[in-house]
Amino acid sequence: MKELFYFLIFPGFLFTAFAGLAASWVDRKVTARVQWRVGPPWYQPLVDIVKLMGKETIVPSTANRVTFLMAPLAGLLSIILVSTLVLVMDMDRMAGFIGDIIVILYLLAVPSICVIVGGFASGNPIASVGASREMKLVLSYELPFVMAVLVPVIKSGGMIRIGDLLQFQAQNGIFIGSLSGFIAFLVVIIAVQAKLALVPFDMPEAETELIGGPMIEYSGVPLAAFKLMRSCMLFAVPMFIVVTFMGGIGRDPASLINGVLKYVLLLVIVILIKNTNPRVRIDQAVKFFWGPVTVSAVIAVVLAVVGL
Repeated sequence: MKELFYFLIFPGFLFTAFAGLAASWVDRKVTARVQWRVGPPWYQPLVDIVKLMGKETIVPSTANRVTFLMAPLAGLLSIILVSTLVLVMDMDRMAGFIGDIIVILYLLAVPSICVIVGGFASGNPIASVGASREMKLVLSYELPFVMAVLVPVIKSGGMIRIGDLLQFQAQNGIFIGSLSGFIAFLVVIIAVQAKLALVPFDMPEAETELIGGPMIEYSGVPLAAFKLMRSCMLFAVPMFIVVTFMGGIGRDPASLINGVLKYVLLLVIVILIKNTNPRVRIDQAVKFFWGPVTVSAVIAVVLAVVGL
């Protein structure tokens, strides 16, 4: 019963959904301010999801119906599970299991895979182009992302439980306080920008080029699930970084406020990167991730191994 409450209410589906929608509003509001606009009211992201859920769901005649409809649900469930695991283990550092950080890394890849599968399953050539771009993007940023996340594991002496990493940081200081940890943190921030499909790495869903890319054929509830998945990722992925590199949130009031400020700082960094860079081509993104970003991740790993 407790596990069901964790997954459905707090810190699971309901909490993650509302936190993700709030993060989405902050994104839209900050973006509007950067562009000298007023921006939407705080409840606009929720209204958009509710409006989509009331619209008709249309499945293309060329689509694989089951795969087309299941892809958004699988992506949403995976990111809800990530948020639940991360927050539960932050609240109770003995609640994890051996290798939980590896499971979370796998789950973080599922939303992008679902976007790829859904785009190809729609049977639309434009959606296939977007899915192809998403696939190339995943293949380019996943390697440096995983290598950067390994830096805290190496620096902690091989700990692969979130609770152990949090306890290590409580006793020895946060990982970004070291040279290798800071470099790994920068690599993760850049990779997260691509994982969230935000500018400059939003080429799979580029509105002006592909009209939504893999999601071009989606409508109604499935589209709402994809939109909600993106909003939840805007909460869950930065929170994973806070826990892994910045010591987590904590349980006492002072630590809670400090943790929330860490998350807000990461969110603002992601939004500012989005609003101060132009979209790059997919080939430029692949060269960038396989070149400077991967090299930086390798340097961070080597520095962590030698103890810097």
